[in-house]
Amino acid sequence: MTDTSMKYRRVLLKLSGEALMGNEDYGIDPIVIKALAAEIIEVQKAGVQIGLVIGGGNIFRGAGLAESGMDRVTGDHMGMLATVINALAMADALEKLGAFSRVMSAIKINEVCEDYIRRRAVRHLEKGRIAIFAAGTGNPFFTTDSAAALRATEIGAELLLKATKVDGIYDSDPKKNPGAKRYEQLSYDDVIARNLQVMDTAAFALCRDNSIPLRIYDMMQPGALMRILRGEPLGTLVHAKA
Repeated sequence: MTDTSMKYRRVLLKLSGEALMGNEDYGIDPIVIKALAAEIIEVQKAGVQIGLVIGGGNIFRGAGLAESGMDRVTGDHMGMLATVINALAMADALEKLGAFSRVMSAIKINEVCEDYIRRRAVRHLEKGRIAIFAAGTGNPFFTTDSAAALRATEIGAELLLKATKVDGIYDSDPKKNPGAKRYEQLSYDDVIARNLQVMDTAAFALCRDNSIPLRIYDMMQPGALMRILRGEPLGTLVHAKA
């Protein structure tokens, strides 16, 4: 049943791989992934069609090893496989709580998940399934932030959300500077010009060029996802004009 208080009909949520670690040093914290799954299901049951993109930094980060001498293309392909692992873990957590989900990969790995096909992804969303988009864009040199912006554009999302451990965008690191200022709203051009590296420039540019608003919020705040989708201005909104 659709909750008439919901402001958005279809959204895409970007989760970092590090978000799944919780207090662990590596891998996936079962408590964290279960809590995230419960919040996602809550908004899906309210009538919001939701897709997910999950990074792989909790398992493997190709760009980091490339700096140590590994071939960048090889490293990025390994990072894509890490995102598939996280996507399968999230699908399992969602289904254990009674939701229906589909993992769709940008690289062929048919034994464990579907290929990403845009029309099929949209159909899954329309049927009330939670679509999890794995393996980034399927290309090296592109981050999962860029993949999130691309998938949000392709599925016609009304909002791209990035869940972080900070409650928005600041003018400096709030962990190092207690006086750091949090922005309530910014334009895409402002973010790019000020080099506020919450997402990579390609992701911001893709959202800007396709008029998709982006909201960055604190995923550790209970109920934040539902509150945002009901219209509360949590975190920082990045859009065409601010």
